[in-house]
Amino acid sequence: MKLLLKSILLIFTCLQTVLPQSGFQQFINRVNSIQGESEKSAVVDSFMNAARSAGIPFIEGNTANFIYRGNANRVQLAGDFTGWNPSIELTKLNSTNFFYYSAFFESNARLDYKFILNNSSWILDPENPNRVSGGFGPNSELAMSDYVQPWEIKYNSEVQHGSVKNTVFSSSVMNKTYSLYIYLPPGYDENVSVRYPSIYLNDGGEYISLGSAATVFDNLLDSLKIQPLIGVFVVPKNRNEEYASSERENYAEFFANELVPFIDSNYRTIQDREKRVVAGTSFGGNISALISWRYDAVFANCGLHSAAFWPNNYEVYNMIISGEKKDIKYVSVWGTYESLFTNMRNFRDTMISKGYLFDWAEFPEGHSWGLWRANIDKILEFFSPPSASNQSDGSMIPEHIKLYQNFPNPFNPTTTIKFTIGTQPGFYERERFNTSLKIYNLLGQEIRTLLRQQLLAGEYEIKFDANDLPSGMYVYHLSSGEFSGSHKMMLIK
Repeated sequence: MKLLLKSILLIFTCLQTVLPQSGFQQFINRVNSIQGESEKSAVVDSFMNAARSAGIPFIEGNTANFIYRGNANRVQLAGDFTGWNPSIELTKLNSTNFFYYSAFFESNARLDYKFILNNSSWILDPENPNRVSGGFGPNSELAMSDYVQPWEIKYNSEVQHGSVKNTVFSSSVMNKTYSLYIYLPPGYDENVSVRYPSIYLNDGGEYISLGSAATVFDNLLDSLKIQPLIGVFVVPKNRNEEYASSERENYAEFFANELVPFIDSNYRTIQDREKRVVAGTSFGGNISALISWRYDAVFANCGLHSAAFWPNNYEVYNMIISGEKKDIKYVSVWGTYESLFTNMRNFRDTMISKGYLFDWAEFPEGHSWGLWRANIDKILEFFSPPSASNQSDGSMIPEHIKLYQNFPNPFNPTTTIKFTIGTQPGFYERERFNTSLKIYNLLGQEIRTLLRQQLLAGEYEIKFDANDLPSGMYVYHLSSGEFSGSHKMMLIK
């Protein structure tokens, strides 16, 4: 027995050496060991200064330390990780106004939260400048160390911007007038023959204001991650009734039989089910799935941001998984801190087993615009990737744009990239094309923009000087109109 106890003690001692106490816990222990209030306060002041520099919540590995300092009798914590139930109570350090709570999260988790003071006042974390706007106002954001903030939601004055038009449409089916936001890509001209795919988004006003969708479109187009497209953002009048209750079938009929013909008649859309997407968040995902299912002759593509399928005893969910297989493609995104995540996993598995093309992504996040705004690109890049698509209705014909292999190749340190636009005589002579030429490394990181402007038909040569770059393989990518193409090149020094 003594030998066993010695062995256990040795193992425990070794573990303490390998896994030392966290800096935050050392700070807590130090404050608890101090008797005088003024000295405790000084130690807390010192820690707060360091924590503010590192970021609050104070993150160590996979542990997030939530901190509140202020005059309160009780501080609670609620967020995506509690189902927004204020079930977590922060511990108060004796003889201080310092409250804390430590919890383990995935290294790439991103979650919304708030503090509740004295059982009644819900507040943002005053020490955390990172916030996410939602349908019920802003929340504080916990972003663990491996979470990557979505670059595409940030406005960039250097890129070309599409336009967002406000209009209205009166539905005879619904006997309502709906507000619409129409995103038109850079270079859109109703007098030019080019036509575009389209994406229809329910909860359209929130996709614009909370999801920064127009900015996402601009940045993805500039980075050659999608082809130009038209966005139709539909603002609901009575969201719950239209998306999940008594008006759902009429709303789906209005959407497919009235709204789509209106858009096709007034904007240069490609009038093909394969070139239309309907998408939405939460209940908006529920109605988007219903629209595509009921009217698959109109929509061949459906995007689901955390689709809330539970209304009407999972009516839409059961209709799709139990019905005949239809020619519909799906993209679905959800978070593991949502109550619906098991349902979405089951939906994914069933749809894939039935032979559907079903792309999906799951993240350690909650039911939040923080999740959805960061994954608008997931839907766009799947359904509208950069491509050279032939269209008989007047879209860009890719054979009339050519991108050639650079010369010399390999090179050191300069090379020439050549491309032509509108080479067929008499074709596109007066039309200008939004054109960009960019250099990427093999990790897909943008190295340099060589060209970004509107070009007339013609032959172009661009010199690339790689004097400041290391040897290796690089990719140059040309986007012009609906054409997108790339070649590899080798730099040898």
